[in-house]
Amino acid sequence: MLRYEISLYWSSEDQAFIAEVPELPGCAADGETYQEALQNVEVIMLRVD
Repeated sequence: MLRYEISLYWSSEDQAFIAEVPELPGCAADGETYQEALQNVEVIMLRVD
């Protein structure tokens, strides 16, 4: 399995946590919690990778 950097941050505009994978263009997800955003982006990573 390949390893990717995931950037997680709070978006005041969206009122949600955002998880982005810089090495995979367009690969981003949000969530109400830090953990939810991370889980959501991991699902997307499996589809993009």
